[in-house]
Amino acid sequence: MSWRGEESYIVELMAGADGNSSTKPRLEPESKMLEKIQKMLTIRSNSIRELLAEALGMYILMVLGLSSVAQTVLGKGEFGQYLSINLGFGIGVTMGIHAAGGISGAHLNAAITLTHCMFGNLPWRKLPVYLLGQFLGSFLAAATIFGLYYDALHDYTNGNFTVTGPTATASIFSTYPSPYMSLTGGFFTEFIATVMLLLGILVIHDEKNNGALKGTHALVTGILVLGIGMGMGMNTGYAINPSRDLPPRIFTAIAGWGVDVFRAGNYWWWVPVVAPTLGSLAGGLIHKLLIDIHNQPVLERGNEKGQTVVESSTL
Repeated sequence: MSWRGEESYIVELMAGADGNSSTKPRLEPESKMLEKIQKMLTIRSNSIRELLAEALGMYILMVLGLSSVAQTVLGKGEFGQYLSINLGFGIGVTMGIHAAGGISGAHLNAAITLTHCMFGNLPWRKLPVYLLGQFLGSFLAAATIFGLYYDALHDYTNGNFTVTGPTATASIFSTYPSPYMSLTGGFFTEFIATVMLLLGILVIHDEKNNGALKGTHALVTGILVLGIGMGMGMNTGYAINPSRDLPPRIFTAIAGWGVDVFRAGNYWWWVPVVAPTLGSLAGGLIHKLLIDIHNQPVLERGNEKGQTVVESSTL
């Protein structure tokens, strides 16, 4: 068959029943089937989409973060240092925001979600949706890390999973205070660290002020978490997030560490839940009182001639 003949054959094949070549080509049965499957799987409920987005974003954050802790602890310092943990969580935050940001806003933090509700940025009816997504993603991430490092955990502990002691491994999954820390000191640490987290997030996203460049919010937020870890992580491990701490703690209680995960550190478990929540609310309030209400998109002032001049709040 000549090239000319092949061309005519292709045109005929793509033409409609009336021979008009402008008619759209018919879909193959496989394409129609894929289209039907896609329509069937498409979720139209905003609440479910937001739940799944928060779950996936949190899962990514926690897998990258917890795996960096696991390598550092189980590798006895040969496969990571404290900086590795901070980088792991910083990168995890960045990737998690990219995954969920366009659908749910990527809160990835129960304290942040509650703060949004308190300040009227999120309907209260969505609070359980976001929290369920975050807790699900965090719990599954802990289970993933447990499976990923199961052999290493047994090699490191001889099968005896403990919360404290020379071969303690519960801290791979959740935060625990340093031996010198009191509950009050630990609470204050988590509170201040979360205040800094919220202030940082709010200024990064503040379009009326000197916010981050468009498209860089996820990266800059990851750097913010990295900075908090490098500056305020020694005392408590900087949970700064109930969704990061409580679900893995529940998982470890089930997976072999037992109820000691709640008793350790003078019943420390509630501090990474309550202190970040209060710190988040305080950070939001501080930003509102000191920056937001005084910084409108357009300010008016009088010039030396008594005329009104419009000036941008970013100047």
